[in-house]
Amino acid sequence: MRGPALVVRLAALSGFLAVVFGTFAAHGAKDARAAELLHTGSLYQMTHALAVLGWLAVRQAGQDGAGGKVGVEVPSLFLAGTVLFSGSLYALAFGAPRALGMVTPFGGLCFLAGWLLLAWRAGTIGDRKA
Repeated sequence: MRGPALVVRLAALSGFLAVVFGTFAAHGAKDARAAELLHTGSLYQMTHALAVLGWLAVRQAGQDGAGGKVGVEVPSLFLAGTVLFSGSLYALAFGAPRALGMVTPFGGLCFLAGWLLLAWRAGTIGDRKA
């Protein structure tokens, strides 16, 4: 499994896990801090799962200047950010050592880099003539 199918599967799995953790935040968290961490992690995870799918839709439509050949840096950054940012928040919510919180900002940096790269790459999107 390679290419777009892998990206869709990873984004779908990420969305699924976002719903799982969001549900646990609403119905299963033992304290308010854990619920807050789970909620924040699931919100960012879902946002970036959908962003990966949106990136893929633009790429598949061939509207980028490279004819759909743009690399996978944007979704890679979003998915890495999810693992680092949301994953560390989930771990903290379930009792991991507070030191793991030092990982969270690196996930945030991956998110930011992904959005900046997406904005930069938007310059390669060609206008379709109707």
